[in-house]
Amino acid sequence: VQLQASGGGLVQAGGSLRLSCGASGRTFNGATMAWFRRALGKEREFLAAIIWSGYSSAYADSVKGRFTISRDSAKNTVYLEMNSLKPEDTAVYYCAAKTSTTVLGRSATWYPYWGQGTLVTVSS
Repeated sequence: VQLQASGGGLVQAGGSLRLSCGASGRTFNGATMAWFRRALGKEREFLAAIIWSGYSSAYADSVKGRFTISRDSAKNTVYLEMNSLKPEDTAVYYCAAKTSTTVLGRSATWYPYWGQGTLVTVSS
């Protein structure tokens, strides 16, 4: 399984970005995809997860109502739409995957597959 994250960049506070995570290497039916982030000097933080079928998703309280996770099964891509961005959202953002599951995992150690990370910088 290979994951390729993209879409990071510099944005002003209050702005929006959409991150993409392209997945390849196997079928993702019956998989959970997630987004995490790691800010400088902090632990990796769970943001959102989605069952590949799309029928269920979960969010961290810190981003609920501002971030939306979605997937396009035809493109094997998961997205993270980020709105109302704040300077404290500045971090490297990672996508992660676990196959053969329908659990919305929130722990980084639960996911065996990771993308390379994409940097999001929110200026004040």
